[in-house]
Amino acid sequence: MNQRENKGKRESDRTDQADRTNPTKDAAGHARLRPSGGYRKLRSFRTTSVIYDATVSFCDRFMDKRSRTVDQMVQAARSGRQNIAEGSRASAASSQTELRLINVARASLDELLLDFEDFLRQRGLPQWAKDDPQALAVRAVAKQDRTDPSDRTDRSDQGPYSPWLNSDDPAVVANAIICLIHQANYLLDRQIAGLERQFIQEGGYTERLAAARIEERGRQRRVDEADSTNRSEQKAPVCPKCGEPMVLRRARKGANEGSQFWGCCGYPKCKGVRQLEEN
Repeated sequence: MNQRENKGKRESDRTDQADRTNPTKDAAGHARLRPSGGYRKLRSFRTTSVIYDATVSFCDRFMDKRSRTVDQMVQAARSGRQNIAEGSRASAASSQTELRLINVARASLDELLLDFEDFLRQRGLPQWAKDDPQALAVRAVAKQDRTDPSDRTDRSDQGPYSPWLNSDDPAVVANAIICLIHQANYLLDRQIAGLERQFIQEGGYTERLAAARIEERGRQRRVDEADSTNRSEQKAPVCPKCGEPMVLRRARKGANEGSQFWGCCGYPKCKGVRQLEEN
């Protein structure tokens, strides 16, 4: 593999990974445990968008609109796209939900793949082999990644495929879409593998939430211990009621719950208290 191919593979790896590109804060500025969204930058989403549009056009041009298969193909293509988006948004709260939805997208594309293969077989039309020159040409387009994913009107993802997708020959269009489905399945397989590795290494949302809570409790405990040390260094006063030495106590209930104060060592016989002097 030459240097240019290595560079292309590294760039592909970055865009094929589970989407974690969104800021780690929500609209209100609150920190999130797990970022989510940003699915428009995923190559898998952009490829399935081309597949969805191409499938709708194919069914409109070459299939009987009264056929139930038309609805099934369009729905499968839509599911392959929409579940990627939904899984990306769900990732903030559940790794398992994200994985499940991405797998649903993968399964939907497999269903669509069979529909296009059936179309060719039942009509006696040829299906391109993996090393067919036209199949290689379609796959080569994917390496030319010039789309601006932030621009929702940018259709340059679909444009390079137009010589095949706009062909008057249904066999050419169907074969081109089959090539795109194989590309999308490859990308989704990588995405699923990345999500599984991330789940194993970092845990899911519930585990992260528990870890964040434990960390916060530890921080609060350290603050309390430091505060207690500072307070204990103060010279203990005498009780204003009985004159006995006072000890440092912490309120367990009421409006001052959690705050420290000086209490008489003779408690409960003597209930004298003093407020702590702030540093």
